[in-house]
Amino acid sequence: MEEEWETNIVELTDEDGETTAFEYLTTIEYENERYVVLLAPQEEENEEEGEVVILRIQQDDKGEDTFVSCDNEEVEQEVFELFMDELAEEEDSELFEEDQ
Repeated sequence: MEEEWETNIVELTDEDGETTAFEYLTTIEYENERYVVLLAPQEEENEEEGEVVILRIQQDDKGEDTFVSCDNEEVEQEVFELFMDELAEEEDSELFEEDQ
């Protein structure tokens, strides 16, 4: 039996007008700011996994969320570590449920 996995796809348009589809993974709050964690598409089929992209969420003049680059490498690293901790907790929770 085939299982259908629902994915959340976010399409982003860069400054050159090119659109790329990313998979939404989660939103992380860090130091009163929100960051979105996205999975970039694989460049080639033989790649193991795509690259994780972290963008800061900010509201535009209309009050809508927009994604902007995170210019601070330390903040980006902290957000990535929070994401990895969250991922590890989810995996531990799934393993616990399987053992029951």
